[in-house]
Amino acid sequence: MNLEDVVTFFSLHQNTLWGLAVCLDLSMTLVLFRLFGRQGLYAVIVLNIILMNLQGPKLTTIFGMQTSLGMIIYSGIYFATDLLSERYGKREAHRAVMMGFATSIIVFVIMSVSLLFLPTQDPGKREFAQAAHDAIALLFTFSPRFVFGSLLAYFISQHLDVWTFHALKKKTEGRMLWLRNNLSTMTSQLVDTTLYSAIVWWGLFDFSTAVELAVAKYFFKVIIAALDTPFIYWARNWDMTRQDWHEAAS
Repeated sequence: MNLEDVVTFFSLHQNTLWGLAVCLDLSMTLVLFRLFGRQGLYAVIVLNIILMNLQGPKLTTIFGMQTSLGMIIYSGIYFATDLLSERYGKREAHRAVMMGFATSIIVFVIMSVSLLFLPTQDPGKREFAQAAHDAIALLFTFSPRFVFGSLLAYFISQHLDVWTFHALKKKTEGRMLWLRNNLSTMTSQLVDTTLYSAIVWWGLFDFSTAVELAVAKYFFKVIIAALDTPFIYWARNWDMTRQDWHEAAS
């Protein structure tokens, strides 16, 4: 089977491709955690924030519902946050949330500044430079509504996720990891989706379309939250002493 056959297969089986993409994102999180410990989970959150901004504008149809491709990456951030919470505690999870928040602001600012630079008018490079500029502008022309809505939704929902996770952990005395992993993510994702839809989509689209997009987005987030449960159970008991040697030394 050559590359063209693979492309053809996945073009005809988009639902299968979506499932594989989710598993790939979760697996890459585990790989970075296994290699670099807590710092690897920080890297996952920063990396996924950047990828989310790149993939967010790409709309696709999965299970007959229209959704943003960036949703896969964004949901993976909650998995990394929950794993940080489970292994390193509330303080480290909140720190990771703030790191992601700061990264979002930096991406918005740097890419907005980059768009102020005009593409070269050199005859030999003008066509390519203009095409590249237009592509970047399409991906990173942020409206004030989008910036405010996405940052607010991220900040509130991520802190809610950490708080709910640890409240459930205390309530269950450390048992039932599946419950706090799923319930904290599903609750915070509901808040995230509601805030984002009300601020960003309702105004760009009519109310019924905004609700339709929100329902589809939350549906996929719930599935991803359920799918990441075996991943967090697998990683919970790994011996990370060598990867976190600096913590042991201190």
